[in-house]
Amino acid sequence: MIPITLDTDAQLIAADTWLIPTFAAEPSGAFFAAHSLVIRGEQPVIVDTGCSLVRDAWLNKTFSIVDPVDVRWVFISHDDHDHIGNLDAVLDLCPNATLVANFAIVARLSGDVELPLDRMRWLDQGDALDAGDRQLRLVRPPMWDSPATRGLYDPTTRMLWAVDSFGTLHQGEVYEAGDVTPDLYDESFTILNAQNTPWLELVDPVRYAAHVATTSTLPLELVASAHGPVHRGRQIASAFERTIALANQPTPPNPGQDVLDFLVSMMLTPA
Repeated sequence: MIPITLDTDAQLIAADTWLIPTFAAEPSGAFFAAHSLVIRGEQPVIVDTGCSLVRDAWLNKTFSIVDPVDVRWVFISHDDHDHIGNLDAVLDLCPNATLVANFAIVARLSGDVELPLDRMRWLDQGDALDAGDRQLRLVRPPMWDSPATRGLYDPTTRMLWAVDSFGTLHQGEVYEAGDVTPDLYDESFTILNAQNTPWLELVDPVRYAAHVATTSTLPLELVASAHGPVHRGRQIASAFERTIALANQPTPPNPGQDVLDFLVSMMLTPA
């Protein structure tokens, strides 16, 4: 089932930093995001490669910002399908690009996705990627659903790519956290992030807060993520506070058979 998606363009969110947006409709009528990034500096970096279901649109948006032959790095935050969906096409189209990943990503994909080891660099949290005019630091984001997940911090723009953290639903093509309907933001932040990170129910709040501090204490101007809007200013501190509050709280139930029945009925309904 191919979801309904919005027709969007790449969005400049910071100097030389472009959000490559994907918004897909979900059963409630709101939209779920699956974004990625292009950092168009001295050595251009593609950050995650989106979903294969929207390949043509994703490639068109990405390469409206940067010429494929100029791409020097392709950073993959983790192994989920919505982050590596167009990786094969990107590597084919970008002959001068090196794939930046880590051992865990390669190990988890082995047997399913053939990665070009001779075109790779393995970096992990605490390491830095030298992209010429900036040193991109690898960090463990506040939340993750794969043990392979690593985010990026760009000290040049003070931007954190928080990967799957700070997810919310959107009422349409909305890019800034302050523009998401408050009720939708409040409810979906709790549900989406708790469901995507169910281990939060089991963690000690004090120890978890110490982990969150490794990114919340960075000098931040903005936080961008795959599944949420761009957070700036006070919105950043609020999102970190909401994240810490999820520790040791019950995980909301996932959609059940009633939602599946609804989706199947929609598929069978004549247009």
